[in-house]
Amino acid sequence: MNSHSPSGSGYWYEPDDRVDPPGAVLQALREYRNAEVARRRSTRDSMGMGETDLLALRYLLRAQSAGEQVGPKDLSRVLGITTASTTSLIDRLVGSGHVRREPHPTDRRSLVIVPTGATDTEVRATLGGMHQRMMAVAEELTHEEARTVIKFLRRMSEALAEPPELH
Repeated sequence: MNSHSPSGSGYWYEPDDRVDPPGAVLQALREYRNAEVARRRSTRDSMGMGETDLLALRYLLRAQSAGEQVGPKDLSRVLGITTASTTSLIDRLVGSGHVRREPHPTDRRSLVIVPTGATDTEVRATLGGMHQRMMAVAEELTHEEARTVIKFLRRMSEALAEPPELH
C-alpha cells in the first residue's frame, strides 16, 4: 500500500499533483511511456519493420558513426536473440535494403553488417524531428533541474531492475 496516494497505489486514477505529488510523478512517467510506445509503433509501421529490426538498425547506425564493425554475433548479443533469429533478422534487413553484408576488413572468415546510406537518411527523416523536439525540452532545464531528473530516472531504473519480492 502506498501511503502517498488516497486510493492506495495511485496507478488506476489521475492523481492531483497538489495532493499526491509522488502519484502525479508516476502518472507523468506513464504518460511519457505511453507516448514513447505510440511513437515507436508509428515509426515501425512507417518503416515496415518490427521492434527488433528497429533496435538492430539503431545499434548498427550508432556503431557505424563510432567507426565500429558489427558482426552477426554482436547483433545477437546486443539484442539478446538466438543465432538463428539473428540470421533471419539480417536476411529481412538485407531484403528490405536497410543493411548489407560485407567481408570483415581483417578476418576473411567473418562478415560485418553495415547499414545502407538510405537507411541513415530514412531514420533521420523519420526520427529527426522528434529527437529535435525532445532535445529542445531537455535544453530548457537548468543544470540543477537536469541533475535532479537524471538522478530520479536512474533511481527509477534501479528500482525496476530489482527482483520482485515474493510473498
